[in-house]
Amino acid sequence: MFHLLQTDVTRLVQDHSAAGSYLPVLLQFLFAAGMIGTLMAVTHLLGPKRATSDKLATFTSGIESHGDARQPMAIKYFLVAILFVLFDVEVIFFYPYAVNFRGLGWNGFWAVLMFVGLFLCGFIYIVKKGALKWED
Repeated sequence: MFHLLQTDVTRLVQDHSAAGSYLPVLLQFLFAAGMIGTLMAVTHLLGPKRATSDKLATFTSGIESHGDARQPMAIKYFLVAILFVLFDVEVIFFYPYAVNFRGLGWNGFWAVLMFVGLFLCGFIYIVKKGALKWED
């Protein structure tokens, strides 16, 4: 019986066009899911269950909590973070030009100059809109 099962599995694994070639991956996922489920069930059943007031309290790294965590936050923080990411990604595009500036020639130079111009237009727009002003 085992010999028949072994030859079937070997045939499926050797046939790369069949769906059976994914059998080892499927078995690995099933084994991992079973192991996770088993370990979680065993630790839940065998673990100690001592619910004290200290254990049920919110963990705050030794700092006493005060106030509500759901306080409104100024949108300026998020706006500056988004603008930083936007301009940081734009600056990354200078790297390929810096690596190959001789090979790109004058056409590459004018393309980068146009990119810097658009970059500065965006920055001037942000400054004129007051996105970087912190006084409210």
